[in-house]
Amino acid sequence: MFAEDPPREIDPQKPDVALLLWAYGHGLFPMAETRGKRKRIDWFCPDPRGVIPLEPPGAFYVPKNLDKEIRRRKFSIRSDTAFADVIQNCAGPRTKENQSWHTADLIEAYVGMHRAGFAHCVEAWLGDQLVGGLYGVTIGGAYFGESMFSRPDLGGSNSSKVCLVHLVRWLRHRGYTLLDTQFANDHLMQFGVIEIPAEEYLNQLDAAIRQPVTWGEFKPT
Repeated sequence: MFAEDPPREIDPQKPDVALLLWAYGHGLFPMAETRGKRKRIDWFCPDPRGVIPLEPPGAFYVPKNLDKEIRRRKFSIRSDTAFADVIQNCAGPRTKENQSWHTADLIEAYVGMHRAGFAHCVEAWLGDQLVGGLYGVTIGGAYFGESMFSRPDLGGSNSSKVCLVHLVRWLRHRGYTLLDTQFANDHLMQFGVIEIPAEEYLNQLDAAIRQPVTWGEFKPT
């Protein structure tokens, strides 16, 4: 489905839609790391790879306290109404030990992916205030989770987790087969994320991106 070689005349430090599509289709994703006074974009294909199984349904675990939060319907859940705001919040200031991996060029590239129909977000709102969300890349039946945020200072505690639950429900509803989390961490472990060998991941990826799946008109359940 994808050419073996990356697009010509593309600067990996200034990715665009064409390069991102090629990279994700080959199991790669970008992250920027600070080196000295500058940030440099590196490309990764970790082994093992973190994924959240979409089947069987019980493979994705929702903690009881989070389930109660969702049933309260505290947040208004939407999709793709404020993609740029979601990614800007995800790129916001972090601790010195956990710096943002975004750059202005990466943000511009992902916004371009969204405009081209290859990136989607799920948002949590309180009234007219965006208080949490997540975004990722989509190709065929694969969703590549990129980043999430919440704003407890605005009443958005647990909002990103609520968005994740709605994301999984929507992906299942639409027929997606792969939810890539890139890495497995303590935050995602509570939901049932697993690690699989890179070779197995690439096989699943190849099958997923060939599926005629679309994001559709999002309706939270």
